[in-house]
Parts: sequence; structure tokens; C-alpha cells
Amino acid sequence: MNYMFLLLVTFKIIKKKVAKVQEIMGFQTSHSTKRITQPVFKAKEDSSDAHERSLIPRALNLTDHILTNTKPIPSSGYDSWVVRHPSALNSFDRLMKAATGKRIVVFLDYDGTLSPIVNDPDRAFMSEEMRAAVREVATYFPTAIISGRSRDKVKDFVKLDNLYYAGSHGMDIMAPSMPVRSSDGKHFAIALQTNGNEVPFQPAKKFLPAIREILRGLENGVKEIQGAKVEDNGFCISVHFRHVHEKVMEIRPSIEWNKGNAVEYFLDTLGLSSSSNILPVYIGDDRTDEDAFKAIQSRGQGYPIIVTSVPRETNALYSLRDPSEVLVFLSRLAKWRKPLTQAGL
Repeated sequence: MNYMFLLLVTFKIIKKKVAKVQEIMGFQTSHSTKRITQPVFKAKEDSSDAHERSLIPRALNLTDHILTNTKPIPSSGYDSWVVRHPSALNSFDRLMKAATGKRIVVFLDYDGTLSPIVNDPDRAFMSEEMRAAVREVATYFPTAIISGRSRDKVKDFVKLDNLYYAGSHGMDIMAPSMPVRSSDGKHFAIALQTNGNEVPFQPAKKFLPAIREILRGLENGVKEIQGAKVEDNGFCISVHFRHVHEKVMEIRPSIEWNKGNAVEYFLDTLGLSSSSNILPVYIGDDRTDEDAFKAIQSRGQGYPIIVTSVPRETNALYSLRDPSEVLVFLSRLAKWRKPLTQAGL
């Protein structure tokens, strides 16, 4: 109960700041899909204490250990689930046959896809074998990593320069410069560099001062909570409760922008969005990756691949069980392309 009391105090400390930001700018408080199964909730300035208390167990989900917040399917239904979402490894030859003559673009999540899920977010290291596979894939295909972490942080984990990075669920992108529209048709402008190199695209940039203020409030508020850690992810903030059943609360701006928009943005900036021979491949394990899966499905071509060992509802067409299978898939993908490149195809 001490944890519950301290969390209540924490929420009271930041409640007015969060509510004010939500009222002026529109923020959402959500939960990491790698830790928790509850939906997004929004704190309201006029909430009663009873309602405020009700948010705490919803935020922590103290009795639930499922690592995803998409609806799980009973294990007895796994065989039928795999029929609907076949293994990308078992289907590899068929997928590559269909990809012949098309230009593949690769998109990857990080945590749970290139690295295992770990209790300490600062120790989510990818293996050297995975790094080598990603490096080789990026040698043959345009490749981008789209993560919920800050862009700088995920780049520091990956340590590769031959690919693109997007942090904060696609709200902080480093890519070639060009204008782009969000899913609601609004135009986002980006600063152009005169040298024509990559520039950051940050559709939530105006929210950054408010995010910094909330970050300071959270850091002060969780100091007394054992195992709690605030992670600064740029345009998102994650609060990890590793000793409270390892849950994560996330705060990020409520804007019409997600990983699906990030995929479209990369294709646009690479000059590939209108091409009929583009085949995007997206591999991810998170609920936020579902937006990217939808974006690829809406194009009518491409391979959205979910990483999970637990069957669950998804917009992905194919599946891989865990990062070890992702490693095999990426290695096979590079191996498949290498002789074609050498032959000038």
C-alpha cells in the first residue's frame, strides 16, 4: 500500500500541470504495450479524488503481467492464429518470390524486436550478431528504425550510421528534407538545410517546453518510489515501475501522428511513396506498431510482421516469435539480396 500512497501523491503533484497542458495543447497518458494491457486514459482537471485514485491501478495494472495491451488469444487458438499470421521464416521463399523486381524498404522497431525486453530500460542492448545483420540489410535496402525511445538513445543502442532513425514513436525523425502532411491533412513544415543533408522532422516540437515541465515534475514525484525510474524519450516520457510488477506509464502529445505516419513520411522523403514497385517490410512487437501495420496494409503491398510468441489480435500479416527469429529473417533477407546486387539487378 505504500507504493499506492506514493503514486497517489505523485499523480497529485503533476495532475494540474498535465491537465493544463492537455487543455491547451492536448496530451495523452498511455501505457507501454510491452508491459501492460490497459487502454489509454486521460487525466481531467475537474476529476474527483475517487476518480483520480481509480486511475492509479489502471496505470499500474498491479495484477497483470502480460507484456502487450492488444487482446491475447487463448493458447489453444495458436494453431489457427498462425494460419492467419504465418511465420515469416516459413514463408520466406514465397515472400521473396513475390518481391522479385520490387524495391524493398525495411522498417524496424527496437525494443522487443532487435533487442529483448528487459527490466532496466538502460540495458536493452542488441547483440553484435543482430547489429551485423541490421548493418548488412541496410547495405542493400533503405532501412529505418522507428522506436518509442528518443532518437538519440536508440541510435546510441544501434550504433549504425547507414540507416535512418525515428524516435518518440515517429515524432522525432532524421531523414531527407521535404514537406509532408499528417493523416488529418494538415501540413507540417520542416526546416531545410542548405547543404541538402538529413534534417530533423519533429511534428510535436511546439509541445517540448511542456514536456520538459512535466518531466521535471515526474522526476521529483517518483524519487521516493523504490524501483521507479523516469525515462526521457524526447517527445515522450516513460515512467518505469520495475519493482511494481514492471509496469510502464507513458506520456506523449496527442497529435495526429504515429508510426504509420512515420512510415509514410520516410517513403515520401525517399521519393518512394508513389512508386508501384515499392515493398515496405515492417517488423515490430508493440501496440504502437499496429499503426504502421495498418499503413502498409492500406498500400495494398508490403509485409507487416509482428514479433510475438503469444497469439494476439493484430493488423500484421506475418509473424516472428522473438528477436532471435528476427535475426534469422534479417540475415536471410540480406543473403537473398546480395547475389542480386552483385549481378547488378
